[in-house]
Amino acid sequence: MAITHCCCDYPKVTNLQQRRDKWDNARERFRDEWSSEFGSWPTTATGKVWPGHHIFDLAHGGPPVAPGNVVPVPGDVHKVFNDEYPACYAPGGKWLTPGPERPYSD
Repeated sequence: MAITHCCCDYPKVTNLQQRRDKWDNARERFRDEWSSEFGSWPTTATGKVWPGHHIFDLAHGGPPVAPGNVVPVPGDVHKVFNDEYPACYAPGGKWLTPGPERPYSD
């Protein structure tokens, strides 16, 4: 796994759009490469591909296309991750303590 717990104290990057563009431009190739190792990238029943979740988020310096930093998650779960993730960086937040050794294994 890319990390052992959710939160880190990283400053926001100044080149977020550049990082997002790099991910957008590499997304299809990334999914193809991921699929060659793990099987088809998951899709919904209607064929819509699951989003790729950046474990170490782009806004705080996570690598946009590192194989160990992006995992597929269902869209509704990805929304929960994105809604909760800012709490990682909030002072005194509940996410500032180490979590399980493999947080995405369940």
